[in-house]
Amino acid sequence: MEQPLFVLVALVLVSFCKGQDWTPPDFCHQKQCPQFKVVETNQDFEERLYVATDWITTKVESSGSTDVIAAYSRLKNYCQKQKESGYEIPVDTWPGLMSVTQGEDGSALSMSWFVPPGTPKPENTDELVTLQSIPEATVYVRTFSGTPSIEKGHNNAKMLREALAKAGRTFDPHTYAGAGYESYFSLTHHNEIWIYA
Repeated sequence: MEQPLFVLVALVLVSFCKGQDWTPPDFCHQKQCPQFKVVETNQDFEERLYVATDWITTKVESSGSTDVIAAYSRLKNYCQKQKESGYEIPVDTWPGLMSVTQGEDGSALSMSWFVPPGTPKPENTDELVTLQSIPEATVYVRTFSGTPSIEKGHNNAKMLREALAKAGRTFDPHTYAGAGYESYFSLTHHNEIWIYA
């Protein structure tokens, strides 16, 4: 009797552990991206539960292309310096985030890159780049295509906020993030707007 019980328990554990594997969606293009579970799909948005994640983040001075390119270069140079110091932060991950926080004094912008789980965290030696740890979170997501821009992000964030209000959801009304999963120069784009619950 003990042996069949042991086999049954082993099978349950194996199937449970197997269920823990996560396959990134196609829009991650076989690169590492934050793990999430789709909680609910609606006509205008998707509700996802993201595991805790780490990001490297830098401020973007304005929505002008020169400032966006400068922020991108700052993150890339930071990763290169960390690699030279023995801490390799993978740069082939998705998404890249452009976060927008709207306040009384205008909008504050930041750019973030996903840092995969298990990546050794270096000591931060660059005051312009921060390591950010975000706890498990519910995120509302609206998907759109086309070449990403601040204006398209703003318009889609407005549509997502309206859909969330109509659905009676509680959310952060001041901040959203545009998530991009391809190079800016790609022929096709999977773009998302993220608003945290």
